[in-house]
This record gives sequence, structure tokens and C-alpha cells, in this order.
Amino acid sequence: MGNAFGKLSTHVLDITQGKPGAGVKIALYAVSSSGRNLLKSAVTNQDGRVDAPLLQGEEMQAGQYELVFSAGDYFAAQGIDLPSPRFVDRVTLAFGIAHPDQNYHVPLVVSPWSYSTYRGS
Repeated sequence: MGNAFGKLSTHVLDITQGKPGAGVKIALYAVSSSGRNLLKSAVTNQDGRVDAPLLQGEEMQAGQYELVFSAGDYFAAQGIDLPSPRFVDRVTLAFGIAHPDQNYHVPLVVSPWSYSTYRGS
């Protein structure tokens, strides 16, 4: 019973408009002493989520990761008047997975002026 592996998921919430961030480009990197390695690219769906976990099964390994969200491009596509250069453009969330047998949900709550994250499940 049960899986020895957890999964990594994300969710984008646009707090300017109070709705999911649909169509946000996301890149997931593994980070090590030798640099950053792109593991996966995805685009959020209408619910602000990606259709499948970013990591699952044996892909789930302990280590350092970065999620990079193209938030500035998303807000520009929404028709929001943004300064040039943008204050919030590419949002990088650097985080660690210590327990690959657990679920890590790393959401982005974002506006053109601020962002935050938390560890969900």
C-alpha cells in the first residue's frame, strides 16, 4: 500500500484579479554545484495548475530545485499596463526537497507588484 515516492505540484493564483493564473509558462530546474539543469517546462491550465505533477515516482529526488514562472508575460497578456522594465517579471522560487516520499505543493501567489509562496501538500 502507498507509494514510496511523493510528487511535486504547483498552482498560480493571480491576486490582482482573484482568479487562477492560466497560461503561465513554468520551468523546473534541478540545482547542483555544477549549475542548473532544466527538468521540465509546462504551461498552466484554466485552473492555474499543470495537468500532471512536475515530478513524481522515481523523478522525485531529494535536492535543490528552482521553479521559474513567466509572470510578467502573463500579466502583459492580460492587458495590464506594466512599467518597462517590469517590477515582477520572471519569478524564481528556490526550494529544497528533503523528503521525496512526501508531496510538495509549491504555489505562486502573484501580482505585478508582489509574490509569495508556501509549502502545501
